[in-house]
Amino acid sequence: MSDADTPQFSLTRLYHPSHHVTDLDVAQVWFERVFGRPSRPIAEMTKTAPASEGYPTDYSTFTPISDVLFDTIDPKRYVLDGVQQYASVDRPHLKGFGWYVEGIVDVYRRLRDLGISMVGQRGEVAAGEDPPLAPGSPMPIFFTVPGSAGLRYEFLPQIPFPLDHRLAPGWEVPPVSEDDPLGIERCSHHTVLTDRPERALRVMVDGLGGTVIHQGRNEVLGASSTYVHLADAVFEYAVPDAGTAAYADWAGAAPDDTYHAITWKVVDLDRVERHLKEQGVGVAVRTGEVIVTDPASSLGIPWGFSTVLTPGDPRDAG
Repeated sequence: MSDADTPQFSLTRLYHPSHHVTDLDVAQVWFERVFGRPSRPIAEMTKTAPASEGYPTDYSTFTPISDVLFDTIDPKRYVLDGVQQYASVDRPHLKGFGWYVEGIVDVYRRLRDLGISMVGQRGEVAAGEDPPLAPGSPMPIFFTVPGSAGLRYEFLPQIPFPLDHRLAPGWEVPPVSEDDPLGIERCSHHTVLTDRPERALRVMVDGLGGTVIHQGRNEVLGASSTYVHLADAVFEYAVPDAGTAAYADWAGAAPDDTYHAITWKVVDLDRVERHLKEQGVGVAVRTGEVIVTDPASSLGIPWGFSTVLTPGDPRDAG
């Protein structure tokens, strides 16, 4: 393939994790109380630009947490053209994530050429030469189909987005604040459970240009894991052992993959454990390097807190 034929694209940043909940108000209070972070409703977007006709403005909130913009969604409120786009949930759970992209047409064509199925924002099959557009907008946006890619991954161009704290000119990962009750330095990694890591790697490495930085056992999770660095983040693709809590979580979505957890790099586990207990958040696992919360008391997510990053993580200045 000549240089002229080589796809030209760059995934510049993780856009946001998506978390589906039963009550946005409960989630907002929880993030304020446990993470010490306020959330902002998507309705604030309409202060600078009107929403497209018929587009809902009350279905999600965004919470900035160090280098992550966390999106919480009530599926019942996300209705386009009279159709609820996401299935309702009876308990909170992580759902998916996506990226800001430069050269989005090339990304779309690269995934298409690899046989990855994709859809637009209304669920329409993406089969043309160019990616589908957002409803009422000229902006390209598309999503992978879980049966083909493992998860629903989102792709959109870098847009002015006033709720994304990381888009401020000169923004860098901030130092830990003394007021941060959890002492978060940055996101360590996102954990996806799968029984087909080759399917995930076809998207993440072959399609998007990610790099495998580590492979090995995750004894805390009870899984064999492959870690991929892509854009500004690290993703763990873990094959869980039968009989583990992770296996049960994966089985609930099988044959699709499951977005299971987010782990944060922190300065002090004692500080984390003390605050979690003060806030009534259960600790399911505590080792010398890792704490994992009980999802039943933490919005359905087994949040991880670690004093070390993944081996081979290029973001590790130490």
